[in-house]
Amino acid sequence: MPLVRIDLARGKPPGYRHAIADVVYTAMTGVLNVPQDDRFMVITEHDEADLVVSPEYLGIEHTADVVLIQVTLNEGRTVPLKQDFYRAVADGLHERTGLRREDVIISLVEVKKENWSFGNGVAQYA
Repeated sequence: MPLVRIDLARGKPPGYRHAIADVVYTAMTGVLNVPQDDRFMVITEHDEADLVVSPEYLGIEHTADVVLIQVTLNEGRTVPLKQDFYRAVADGLHERTGLRREDVIISLVEVKKENWSFGNGVAQYA
């Protein structure tokens, strides 16, 4: 079960936010082999003062439209698979919303399967 957190600047229309969620979900199921219907996402908008991103890092320039995506998921995926996921999200967001690829920042947080509970106070994968 990935848990996705998407952070972006306040003021984007609901369709834009939903497009971001759809692109991330499509990349998770198509590239990371996440099961269908395994969709748990939180989208948060921030005022300009509350979204602090370096305007340039590692030779990549970021604008006020930057989107931060953090995915917590089970450990075990290969580096090439992760790279394919990053590319699929950046390309998908660019194609669907016009967001610059440079403004897509993704972080994967890997956890052991026993660190999830899907309800009822039970660790279903333990």
